[in-house]
Amino acid sequence: MANLKFHTSAPSDLEGDLASLRGDCARMAPHWTAPQKSVARPVPLSLIHGVTVPAASARLLEAMPEYGN
Repeated sequence: MANLKFHTSAPSDLEGDLASLRGDCARMAPHWTAPQKSVARPVPLSLIHGVTVPAASARLLEAMPEYGN
């Protein structure tokens, strides 16, 4: 027979208030770091190659009036 007991830190009331949500976010904040800002540079066209589109996706787009004609 399986042991169905489990322990969780999540509240049993999933409809918590805003203060509860803010507390959850504050506890999780140290676990997530923002990446360093970087400047996006354009990619040379010579590096863009080998793009394949599955046949099902191509048929889907062909069937859409905005894309098919």
